[in-house]
Amino acid sequence: MVNIAILGYGTVGSGVVEVIQTNYDSIQKKAGQGICIKYILDLRDFPNDPMQEKIVHDYDIILNDKEINIIVEVMGGLDPAYRFVKAALEQGKSVVTSNKELVAKYGSELIALAKAKNSNFLFEASVGGGIPIIRPLNQSLTADEICEIIGILNGTTNYILTKMKQDGSEFADALKEAQELGFAERDPSADIEGYDACRKIAILSSLAYGGQVDYEDIYTEGISQITRNDIWFTQKFGYEIKLLASSKKIDGKIYVSVAPALITEKNPLYSVFGVFNGIFVKGNVLGDVMFYGSGAGKLPTASAVVSDIVDEIKHLHTNIMTSWASKKIELGEISESKKKFFVRIEGKIKDRLEEIERIFGIVNAIEIEEIENEFAFITPILTEKEFIQKKERLSGICNRIRVESE
Repeated sequence: MVNIAILGYGTVGSGVVEVIQTNYDSIQKKAGQGICIKYILDLRDFPNDPMQEKIVHDYDIILNDKEINIIVEVMGGLDPAYRFVKAALEQGKSVVTSNKELVAKYGSELIALAKAKNSNFLFEASVGGGIPIIRPLNQSLTADEICEIIGILNGTTNYILTKMKQDGSEFADALKEAQELGFAERDPSADIEGYDACRKIAILSSLAYGGQVDYEDIYTEGISQITRNDIWFTQKFGYEIKLLASSKKIDGKIYVSVAPALITEKNPLYSVFGVFNGIFVKGNVLGDVMFYGSGAGKLPTASAVVSDIVDEIKHLHTNIMTSWASKKIELGEISESKKKFFVRIEGKIKDRLEEIERIFGIVNAIEIEEIENEFAFITPILTEKEFIQKKERLSGICNRIRVESE
């Protein structure tokens, strides 16, 4: 019997309890022994909950209990999560977390500490929720040199963009509905401004390239400026708008960004709608691999956490090698990256096309009957720097979105 403690009894913490209780027999078979939830740390009491007898309010009770082998951190945030996790690893306890902020900020340090103490620090649920992606990158794809990771890593933004497409909604209306359904937080800024996806792609990039990719260095842009008109025009061109987290190795440089982008039906992420997530990985030997599933939610995330618990039980006092060194990876400048650009602009094609092509060269331009005094065009391939310079010579631009693929 392995004793564990759960830090945080919110959505994910209660989900971990539910998964363990629901599938106890099969989990025991896979782990080789049973799991006993000895403590649950929370500031609150839960008087009508059968787990109330496990609730403690003092972390030291857990930390100083030599019978606790594994600590499950599902509180979120950096403080006190970082202090609690570091203290646990220093005592030789293994840790499982779903905390993307913690992993993105301190992943390499905590992995190194676990290795020094012959314990483990696992974080499968920190990126794709219920989608297994960390373990494949760390174990299954180790024979490959990863050259590209592109993902829809945030279900909230994907749901909003899907609703805008299906219902013809404006952004504010789709966001409000997402909040009413519980897909978006009351303060949705971490999702809609791209910060959540930024931390996740930082984790994946660090694992893929074996060094520290700091999320503060990643160019990040959200979806709050996307309008119904953008959706209509891009559909007319045959594109879908997705909030893409992108990590690419090109000519020895690594470019990482989070931003809305246009993709065609040739892209495997084209058909990822609603709250679902998709992650596309390209290796130099294996080629293309696609991971798809429910990226968030109580039970999918809890399932990934419990999978890590089982892995740690099977490797008690044996470190699972993780390729993530502390050496910082310097990212390529986004100004050097090359793409086509979708531009929505005021006016009529017949009045402005000559001006636009004088600046950008030959473009693909369209108008939509339902939208007055606006049209859209797709530029040739340009660097970000070139596009910025050219657009400054053009008045009336309503929005621009990068084109990821043709």
